This record gives sequence, C-alpha cells and structure tokens, in this order.
Amino acid sequence: MATKLRTAVLKRHTTETQIDLRLRIEGGGIYKVATGIRFFDHMLELFTRHGGFDLELKCKGDLDVDQHHTVEDVGIALGEAFDKALGDKRGILRAGYFLMPMDETLAIAAIDLSGRAAYAVETAVKVRLVGDLQTELVTDFFEGFARGARANVHVKTMYGRSNHHKIEAIFKAFARALRVACSRDKQLGKMLPSTKGLL
Repeated sequence: MATKLRTAVLKRHTTETQIDLRLRIEGGGIYKVATGIRFFDHMLELFTRHGGFDLELKCKGDLDVDQHHTVEDVGIALGEAFDKALGDKRGILRAGYFLMPMDETLAIAAIDLSGRAAYAVETAVKVRLVGDLQTELVTDFFEGFARGARANVHVKTMYGRSNHHKIEAIFKAFARALRVACSRDKQLGKMLPSTKGLL
C-alpha cells in the first residue's frame, strides 16, 4: 500500500501581504520562491532543498513600508502549511534537532511539533543587513513559523565570523531538524507521539 503524501495548499491574504503557498513534505527539494527580498528567497530555497520538501511560495508584501510584514507573514504561512500537511500528526517523530557546520560557522536547531508555540532565536549577527534582508527579521520569521506550526522552535549560532554564514547555517539546521520531526516513525506506526492524546 502506497504511503499518502502530505501536502498543503494555503492562501494568506491580508491588507499587508498576499501569500500563495503550495507545500509537499515528501518532496525532492524543488522550489519556486518569490518574496521580493532576494536574500530571504535564497534562505527559503536552501531550506526547501535541505529539508527535502517541495515548495511554491509567492508573496506580494508592502515592502514600500518595511520588510517586517513580508518576513513574519511568510513564517506564519509556512508554519500553517506544515501544520495542515501533518494533519493529526500520528506516526511522526515529532521532535528533531540538527547541528549544521557552514564553513567557519556552526549553528544548531531543535524543533518540537508539540501543538504549543514557543521560540528562541540567537543569530549572533552583528550587521543590519545581509544582502537585502534586514537581519533582525530572522527572529520574526522563526517566531511566525512557531506560531503557525504550533511548534517549539529553537535556533542558535554557536560561533562564526561571516554574518551570511550565520543566517544560512541556521536555516539549513532548521530545515534538517524539521525534516526529522516530520519523518514517520516506523517503530510507533500510527501512534500519536504524546501522552495527552492530542497535539
């Protein structure tokens, strides 16, 4: 019997952003991303590739005001898409972590698809911009994802020199930790990974 693919199609349209998103968890790392912020696109592209997901995401945001609404709302929408695609979460590992080297930089990510939103982000980035992305918004993206996915998201740069590498290592670690958390647990089969009976 073939395993059902976990997918989600999501629209999030507000007065600040219009987001259209298509996600497949069992993907091949195929992406088509356009947010109007090229460095942010690059992070979402490598997130997709390292997670082994398929992602189509188009966001038209009020970038004439600021990047904040675009970055945060993309995080929320992406989190909601994963929550939707995972359904009742039966049979998944639920939690995952990954330690990611990126040349001279090392970053760690840990995720629990717990049904509760919480986040902790330490980028160690010391500049206002990397490429065209306002670096303080990296935190807003992960906060938004945690809210949308109803997950605990912890990411941290352990050390590094390049601010570009610090952000990239975090996104790669996050992708690979999420890939583990979403993976099906063969040992537990269809069991819900919680003693509460609900995630």
